[in-house]
Amino acid sequence: MEQEKRKRWKSVRSLKSLNAHSKNNWTAKWIGLPEATIHTSSPSPYFRKIFTCNKKFAGAKVYVCGLGYYELYLNGRKVGEHVLDPVVTCYDKRIRYVVYDVTEYLVAGKNVIGVILGNGWYNHNTADNWNFEKASWRSVPKLLLQIEVNGKNILESEQSWKTATGPIVFNAFRNGEFYDARLEFGNWLSYEYDDSGWKHASLVSPPGGVLEPQIMPACKVMQTMPAVKFWNLPGGEIIYDINQSVAGWARISVSGEAGALVTVKYSDILDEDTGDISIEGLVHIHSGEFQTDRYTLKGSGTEIWEPRFTYHGFRYVKIITSGNVCVHSVEARVVHTAFKPTGNFSSSNEVVNRLQECTRWSYIGNFVGIPTDCPHREKNGWTGDAQLAVETGLFNFDVASSYKQWLDNFKDTQRPSGQLPGIVPSCGWGYNWGNGPAWDSAFILIPWYIYLYTGDASAIETHYDGMARYIDYCTYMADEHIVSFGLGDWCHVEPKRKVSSAFTSTAYYYTDCLLLARFAEMMDMKYDYDKYSRLASEIKKAFNKTFYKGDGIYANGEITALGSALYHGITASSEKPKVLAKLINAIESNNFRTDFGVLGAKYVPRVLSENGYAEHAYRMILQPDFPGWVNWLSRGATTLWEMWDGTASRNHIMFGDISAWMFQYLAGIAPDPAMPGFKHIIIHPHPVTGLEWVKAEHISRYGKIKITWRKNINNFNLEVQIPYSSTATVTLPDASTEVVKGGRHCFNVELKSANRKI
Repeated sequence: MEQEKRKRWKSVRSLKSLNAHSKNNWTAKWIGLPEATIHTSSPSPYFRKIFTCNKKFAGAKVYVCGLGYYELYLNGRKVGEHVLDPVVTCYDKRIRYVVYDVTEYLVAGKNVIGVILGNGWYNHNTADNWNFEKASWRSVPKLLLQIEVNGKNILESEQSWKTATGPIVFNAFRNGEFYDARLEFGNWLSYEYDDSGWKHASLVSPPGGVLEPQIMPACKVMQTMPAVKFWNLPGGEIIYDINQSVAGWARISVSGEAGALVTVKYSDILDEDTGDISIEGLVHIHSGEFQTDRYTLKGSGTEIWEPRFTYHGFRYVKIITSGNVCVHSVEARVVHTAFKPTGNFSSSNEVVNRLQECTRWSYIGNFVGIPTDCPHREKNGWTGDAQLAVETGLFNFDVASSYKQWLDNFKDTQRPSGQLPGIVPSCGWGYNWGNGPAWDSAFILIPWYIYLYTGDASAIETHYDGMARYIDYCTYMADEHIVSFGLGDWCHVEPKRKVSSAFTSTAYYYTDCLLLARFAEMMDMKYDYDKYSRLASEIKKAFNKTFYKGDGIYANGEITALGSALYHGITASSEKPKVLAKLINAIESNNFRTDFGVLGAKYVPRVLSENGYAEHAYRMILQPDFPGWVNWLSRGATTLWEMWDGTASRNHIMFGDISAWMFQYLAGIAPDPAMPGFKHIIIHPHPVTGLEWVKAEHISRYGKIKITWRKNINNFNLEVQIPYSSTATVTLPDASTEVVKGGRHCFNVELKSANRKI
């Protein structure tokens, strides 16, 4: 009966979410280079085809899937602004195609289409720690393309297309791209071009995955940033400083003799003693060079070049020249998924503002197609990093559709047992280490937060069965309801003191069961609701029996342990005041030190703020000493780092819930679970010492929410703008509340007397 209800619910959902670009009648053939092999360096194949249009068509669409990446041209013009397309998937399970309206690109008469392919994740030719070079889907770059007008094919990929290799002699997204401009084809995108030296394309085997439309925003070059300074090293190399850690690549302008070589290397770390870049702690590859591009000049005036099929994480660019070369300029091309901004936050404290900007830069630098941990060392879809930063993403950007497409990879990597890997997609790595409930719960938490922040339940509906299988897997792995596997409070400042993984994993297991019960209730599945509610109750009893020591102490009494128990709501109501008191005492006695890892960094500020101690949270976040966010700023950070001590990556998002905390607690904007998507809004600003004013806005599905508050020694003034189709409950510093309708509302509280004046 429950299965039937689920099927009916999914049937309704699938009809509602049917995409206009869905395509089922492919007649095109997969094509590639003749006699290509994955055992070569795999230079990029170029494809071209001349075709005729009898007239200028309206509504012409091209459907294209080029693996691993593609660039598409029509009559000499690049189609669209996409880069690094399509987004990575488990290619033997599903692949994404992209649809463009190409009416403006076509002409009556002869037309020329051109495509360049890159290896990307599909033909991963770099040996690395995660074994992607051994992926079951790995194969040669290949192309599938169709142009239709009013449902009728006017062009499709097949064997008559011509193909050749050219100037992109090597590309690997974990190494870089090598380009020899002497091998360029000239006007290969013109129909007058003589392609007699090119070969006919070969039919190649399909990737194996189901073709589905890519409906998320594409990756694009979103910004171009010049170097702000440069210096020379003793060996003649030049270091350029962009003054911002970014994801993307460098665009160089050079001139010199034919055959001269420019090598471009990247890092976000500088060796303070030598002034050279450092890649210590960043290299996890075992073949080729790390973050290295090469450009060989053709010798014809000023030459401007940038790579196509790789990206790097960097602040510093190192230029090495061989031969007679003049470097005119180096610019950073900033690349990320092109989601629209939906949030802004600013305050009277510039340190707070810098933390917000650092978090935003880390977030966009770690969303290049999928949410990643870092844009240089790994570029992997670490699930824990994603779930910890999801609320920051949803406050700041219109990112729901991007998360939803990434979640499909959870379905494709989940084993029949329900087990999930720590990175998604995965080719087999991450099942034995790197996962665990604090990470795997991204499969449950991200759909929940999408629903909470946007009102869109489709990810819950789509993945409910997989979520249920994951809970069943945890139940199988549990010993008397205690789940022991997982990474725990990763990157704790003192790892030996962090609370056990069994503690944090079991807490997430409990929350996952509560959410599954909520989802089951939403879908009118009483059996499942009862099942997961009962299981959550049993986990709570076992958790407290195992870890609660009495007198407000959980486990080793460390602040992540105390914060975790309160954050997950697993503490008995009668004991909550004691646990909170122990947490406050631990923080105060440790001089507000950020004595936690990535889990505590989310739990503790939120728990403090929810329980009347926003001042404590603010002091922890703003304290300048090691370890801490502000300590990073004092050391020159422009993004969030991986480690409190600054070793390893300097662009990581896993400590990034801090931006969401600013929106929710400093500004006071929060969604209401009872009326999600900001249909009803919780407005509860926390005017802490050290802030004179805060301004924030978030564009919800119902319209813009805007908060401005100011305070002085006597008064607190609040101005609220609510969408006209929403309502809000406003709570002021004197604890008074008022429910308001859409529109603009102003409030004033006399802080000394705590008498509210409207």
